Amino acid sequence: MSTLKTMIEKAKIAREATLKLAALKNEVKNKALVAIAAAIKKNSGRIIGANEKDVTESKKAKISDVLIKRLLIDGDKISEIIEEIESVAKLDDPNGKILSQVELDRGLMLYQETCPIGVIGAIFESRPDALVQIAALCIKSGNAVILKGGSEAKNSNRILVEIISDACEKNGIPKGAVQLIETRDEVSEMLKMNDFISMIIPRGSNNFVKYVQQNTSIPVLGHSDGICHVFIDESAEMKKALDIAYDAKCQYPAVCNAMETLIVHKNIAKKFLPEIAKKYAGSKVEVRGDEETGKILKGIKKATELDWKTEYNDLVLSIKIVNNLSDAVSHINKYGSKHTEAIVTENKKNAEEFMDLVDAASVMWNASTRFADGFRYGKGAEVGISTSKIHARGPVGLEGLVIYKYKLVGHGQIVGDYSGKNAKKFLHKKIK
Repeated sequence: MSTLKTMIEKAKIAREATLKLAALKNEVKNKALVAIAAAIKKNSGRIIGANEKDVTESKKAKISDVLIKRLLIDGDKISEIIEEIESVAKLDDPNGKILSQVELDRGLMLYQETCPIGVIGAIFESRPDALVQIAALCIKSGNAVILKGGSEAKNSNRILVEIISDACEKNGIPKGAVQLIETRDEVSEMLKMNDFISMIIPRGSNNFVKYVQQNTSIPVLGHSDGICHVFIDESAEMKKALDIAYDAKCQYPAVCNAMETLIVHKNIAKKFLPEIAKKYAGSKVEVRGDEETGKILKGIKKATELDWKTEYNDLVLSIKIVNNLSDAVSHINKYGSKHTEAIVTENKKNAEEFMDLVDAASVMWNASTRFADGFRYGKGAEVGISTSKIHARGPVGLEGLVIYKYKLVGHGQIVGDYSGKNAKKFLHKKIK
């Protein structure tokens, strides 16, 4: 069977599934999600066993330690996955919400109501837990999903989709609502399937996201690089600054909301930099810096133009000293990826100016960039973090997986009555 035929069949099944999903009651979807969480817990040994194969093969292939860490599923990760699924189940149904209600004329009501998008094509990196997050959010929002994970996680992805699909079909979710593809050829074919696929969500490198955008006319919800910054303002409180700058880099450096460049006001640099350098040294962070930073932190590697543009996803950090807040904002808007940016300051005016002027999906005041996450934002989970400005932005949860339709309810009205010399007038009375 050719790849094209296989993909067409999968896409057709997904399309049929999403039409049925859209009509399901919230209770049915929640029951299925709870069943998925229970099945993952019951089969945790099988999942971890499959993941161990992926980790072993990846180490043999000399995949970086950063990717290995993203790939790993252990008991703690299983618990996190279950918590995220259960959290999604507790959220309100995003469908059927009335966004606006307008009385066009007496007895002629127009409703704007949320509804599922359709079939989602999700292409993501080595993290198999992302598969579960995306599947759970799609089920809850009434969308079918075709998933393509990294080849390094193939065993983990297969067993997770098997468990999810089985739990779904036993609990009222139509067959084909969650499917897995594994080859690049299948991805290429999926990108051409405008008649079946409603939205593509790519999670990976900036080059990969651009490739997807350039090779499909299907709407793309882009999530690419996470080049995030923390700016230590001159009025920053020292302990806050040290804790946030350390957490943003070291708590989990292999993710897109970890800090890659630390920006420090010149008036606090001599006091702050030696202290944070000690903390970084304890965690084996490689520090690079501009010329002014090098005068304070002797012996560090000089940061290049490429460093300001790099998402390390590792224990590597670039540091830049700036003259003022305006310079910090300019640097961020030039080199940032519009993901997540933070300022540490006790000056409210500076904080507000920073948050207003920085172009990013999430901006933070006296908090770590690591908070930019669907679960931490109370969305249950996320399908990704969108750095675009269309439809959804930032950590994308259920609200980014629904669109809306207009429902017009009348009593026999015709447009002819509202045209011509004796045309009736519209009320256009906004009810909601």
